Amino acid sequence: MPMSKVAITLDEDLLKKLDRLVEEEAFPSRSRAIQEAVAEKLSRLDRTRLIRETAKLDAQYEQELAEEGLAEDVEEWPEY
Repeated sequence: MPMSKVAITLDEDLLKKLDRLVEEEAFPSRSRAIQEAVAEKLSRLDRTRLIRETAKLDAQYEQELAEEGLAEDVEEWPEY
């Protein structure tokens, strides 16, 4: 996957914590630690967006739609 360089500004305390994690070999480099942190945050935002959108659904209506389709299909199912 192609990579791009970016410049960021971090709080000094945050940078010290990051460097400590690199020294403890939790991450191979600052860059890798930041890549993983950004990827995790974006993934978490995607999940919460999906949860918010799902919460907008009307559960009763969705159930009725599912059952409506099932009722029609059940007559077409072969007997075993």
